[in-house]
Amino acid sequence: MGLSAMPLFAALGEKMQWHQVRQGILAENVANAETPGYRARDIEQFSVSEASGRSSVQLTTTRAGHLAAVGSAGDGRWSTARDEGFEVTPNGNGVSLEDEMMKVTANQMDYQTAATLYTRSMRLIRTALGRQA
Repeated sequence: MGLSAMPLFAALGEKMQWHQVRQGILAENVANAETPGYRARDIEQFSVSEASGRSSVQLTTTRAGHLAAVGSAGDGRWSTARDEGFEVTPNGNGVSLEDEMMKVTANQMDYQTAATLYTRSMRLIRTALGRQA
C-alpha cells in the first residue's frame, strides 16, 4: 500500500478536493455579482464522518467519557444549495461581494492548511521509513 493510500491521506486529499470545488462555486458567485436574478450558491460543509465512510478513517473511543462519532456515510458527492441571504438587490441578485470574498479567503486558508498538513505528514512518514523527503 502506498503512503497516499493510507486513510489519513485519503481523507486529507478529499478535503482538498472539497476546497477546490467550493472555490469554483464561490468564483461563480463573484462573477455573477451583477447578473439579474442570480442567487449565491455554496457547497455543503465537509464532514469528517462522511469522508471516513468513504476512506476508511475510523474514529474510536478509548475511554467511557469520549463522545462517539455521529453521522452517515455519504455517496462521495457534495451538493450545492442557494445561499438564502437577506440582501437582494432590486434586480433580484442575491450576491454580497463582501461575504463572497470573505468565504473565498477563508477557503484558501483552509485549503493551504490541509495541503501543509498533508505534505508535512508525508515528509514525517518518509523520514521515519529512512527515506529522504
